[in-house]
Amino acid sequence: MKKTALYILLAGCMFLLCACSVQKEDKAKLRDIDFTVVDSYDAPEELQKKIEEKKEKTFEISYADNGYLYVVRGYGSQDTSGYSVEVKECFEAKDGIYLKTNLLGPPKSEEIIEGKTYPYVIVKMEYSDKNVVFD
Repeated sequence: MKKTALYILLAGCMFLLCACSVQKEDKAKLRDIDFTVVDSYDAPEELQKKIEEKKEKTFEISYADNGYLYVVRGYGSQDTSGYSVEVKECFEAKDGIYLKTNLLGPPKSEEIIEGKTYPYVIVKMEYSDKNVVFD
């Protein structure tokens, strides 16, 4: 009886110790990353196909090709024209590359056309094997 209670207690302790783990993100900026925003026709063909497949909903893609890393953030289907995507920040941290973007609505001065649009941005940078974190 005492051995059974001891085994249950040990099993419970092992479960509690193994079940919880905390991983802290270390997103302190090490350096800004030089990048270029590219048009879709300047992106690799395979990446263009991936964007086309995912554009209806919000999406995030990172794609490596010929020594470059392409990072894409899409905001899904919008009902009118005039939307754009702003790159607020792109930097390297110890645990990854961080890309911060923002969807901008149509400017008040612009004529708005009804119809589906799919705003996204393609960011091209030197290749890195770090994880990309979309913020």
